[in-house]
Amino acid sequence: MTAELPRKLSRRSPKGEQLRSIMEDLIDAAKPGDPLPSERELAERYDVARMTVRAEITRLAAEGMVERVQGRGTFVAEARVAQAAALSSFTEDMRARGLTAGSQVLGQETEPADDVVARRLGLEPGTPVVRVRRVRTADGEPMALEEAFLPAERFGALAGEDLEGASLFTVLEERFGARFPAADQQVVAVEIVGEDANLLRVAPGRAGLKFHTILLDDDERPVAYAWSLFRGDRYEIRLRQERRP
Repeated sequence: MTAELPRKLSRRSPKGEQLRSIMEDLIDAAKPGDPLPSERELAERYDVARMTVRAEITRLAAEGMVERVQGRGTFVAEARVAQAAALSSFTEDMRARGLTAGSQVLGQETEPADDVVARRLGLEPGTPVVRVRRVRTADGEPMALEEAFLPAERFGALAGEDLEGASLFTVLEERFGARFPAADQQVVAVEIVGEDANLLRVAPGRAGLKFHTILLDDDERPVAYAWSLFRGDRYEIRLRQERRP
């Protein structure tokens, strides 16, 4: 890594901006997991304050470009997966990016709907629903936790389906003839803690994105409700917005 660094900074722009550009070039030329120069090395090489170096590395870490490991250093982060603009399943999202989707089923049973699930599915509290809880993986690495709730009156047989490596969207469409051309979705930033952190193999307190999704049929009636907790270091949202005249 060090051999690829420029010998010195110029006087034409702020040192922090130049240092950031140098780091970005190193990251572009490296592979995920490659080590980056230490704060001390960068500070001494370019005669800048350690605080300046730390600020730029912190910014890169916040953007998911690098990962800090306590006691070991700073490393190039794994590339993030961007959410598709169209309504698509986790399996379809991963396949579109050349990744193999998988899952580990944590639970698959029928239970009474609590107040939140009932409200989002338009049911009375206590109505039986099928609850499916899985860890979703990309190329074998945990990417997200997922819980889906579906009315047992229509989807009761789902409790016995093999969902270990299956797309829930595909099962609902092909096995149950369900249609869901639209969805209402809310996304919130959260900290990943407790057992969720263990399942996703991240340190407690790491950033996550939690999606709340209601699949809707042709008549705008709820088909299913699901929440998904994605690792913030591996997943991002990209939007294209247009300003109306």
